[in-house]
Amino acid sequence: MLTNLYIENIAVIEKTNIDFTRGLNILTGETGAGKSIVIDSINAVLGKRSSRGLIRSGADAAFVSATFEDVSELVQKKLMSMGFSAEDGTLILSRELSVSGKNTCRINSRPATVSALKDIGEYLVNIHGQNDNLELMNPALHIVYIDALAQMGEKLSAYRRLYRELKAVEEELSSADMDEAERLSKIDLLTFQIQELEDAEITVGEYDALTTEKEALRNREKIAKELMCARLALDGDDEIDGALRMLDDASESVIHAARYLPDLENSSDRLSSALYELQEISRELEQAMDDIDANPGRLEEIEERMDLLYRLRRKYGDSEEEMLAYLDNSKKELKNLTDYAFNREQLALKRDDLYNKAYHSAKEISAYRLEVAERFRKDVEREMAFLEMPNVRLEISREEVPLNTRGIDKLEFLISTNPGEEPKPVSKIASGGELSRMMLAIKTVLSKADFVETLIFDEIDTGISGSAAGRVGKKLKQLSADCQALCVTHQAQIAAFADNHLFISKSVHDDRTYTQVTPLDQEGRVRELARIVGGETITDSALNHARELLRSSS
Repeated sequence: MLTNLYIENIAVIEKTNIDFTRGLNILTGETGAGKSIVIDSINAVLGKRSSRGLIRSGADAAFVSATFEDVSELVQKKLMSMGFSAEDGTLILSRELSVSGKNTCRINSRPATVSALKDIGEYLVNIHGQNDNLELMNPALHIVYIDALAQMGEKLSAYRRLYRELKAVEEELSSADMDEAERLSKIDLLTFQIQELEDAEITVGEYDALTTEKEALRNREKIAKELMCARLALDGDDEIDGALRMLDDASESVIHAARYLPDLENSSDRLSSALYELQEISRELEQAMDDIDANPGRLEEIEERMDLLYRLRRKYGDSEEEMLAYLDNSKKELKNLTDYAFNREQLALKRDDLYNKAYHSAKEISAYRLEVAERFRKDVEREMAFLEMPNVRLEISREEVPLNTRGIDKLEFLISTNPGEEPKPVSKIASGGELSRMMLAIKTVLSKADFVETLIFDEIDTGISGSAAGRVGKKLKQLSADCQALCVTHQAQIAAFADNHLFISKSVHDDRTYTQVTPLDQEGRVRELARIVGGETITDSALNHARELLRSSS
């Protein structure tokens, strides 16, 4: 249940704190006073799309928080699945909108996202506005009402899994159904590409290795000169002793000295090891010089190979890994094309099996849906009769259509508002007031299957007046016995049923508009109902009429 709404810097509301109660909460006030802004604020804190235009002129940011108490077990489970909790059944949602476009959201003081507010908001509040009446004009949405009452979620989810799998197989089958000439052309192309890649014998890292080798061959003269210097230093020549000769002499001398100084044996061994290591290095340098001179045509070979790899890269991928992956995929695609007849037969069998399963599931859903539709029809007719439309006859036409995301049913509401008239589509029969009452009747029926605990009705009384408005008020009062209801209205007959009546007014100070929300006591309610009935000039007769409305609604 929504118990408190705090609004700061939203449109003409600078700052206000609104307390709601159980039962029926009515919001009234002059046109433009800010009733719709209260609803906009609730929408914002429930994660609905909100623009920076909501922020009060001159303010840097706007803030809304909503407190819910005694939240249901379903809400608490949803919160836990999202990583939040509601201690003692209390839940506080908040959202700050800044002129920079940044949103700061919290769930029980913990940081959250706008989408998280929206996810949990769907479990807390349902808002029904004037635009909802237009849904009745759209036959595509009629099936949604029936499914909501039928609580078709799990059945539809199971069916949709089959339907999605069916569509995927149909798409795969469609792509396989290319004409023969196209298939053969594709086979020729893939065969050529596979052969070209296989002949290249690509190995991962080859291009980088060739690049390094190429750089070395381009600098072979510099490398040879440096290697010669290194070998001269190690091996010496006819005139100069190299490091190897000198190290050999040093090692020989230490060996002799060690005969008399045993402590030098370790030094002797280390000199011998160093000598062997330098001899090995000398041989490696000699081999490197031989390799440089061994194949004078190697540079040309490398450049040709790199050119081939470069051309293949442009066609099949930016790296050896990508080219090899392309080769692997091409082999698989070629196999599918060459095994075309077998693959197509298997796909067709799978499609037929999935279609039969999906159609069977859709038929079961349809049968149950029609049972619920008949119950829905009777309940809505009864509710509309209560709302002073006793002669309304509602029918739900059903047409079988090809499989789609909702099964095989196309449903449409047909109504007759007068005896003797054949039911026709809602869009061709109902007036604004009739649409409003029909939608309220539908919402009343659906509320029995709804899991949310707060219903908000935003000026759903369009086109309704007189005794019909009184009936709407009575119906809202009945609804609020099972769940909390908030209603924005311009009708005194509806407002008279309030358990908690909130008056929204505006004033102007220093060329700025300010909105206030005031809970009304009994005398305040009398004067507000009188204002609604008679206008700004409140007469004794209007006051008496207001008192009578309150007496008759209690």
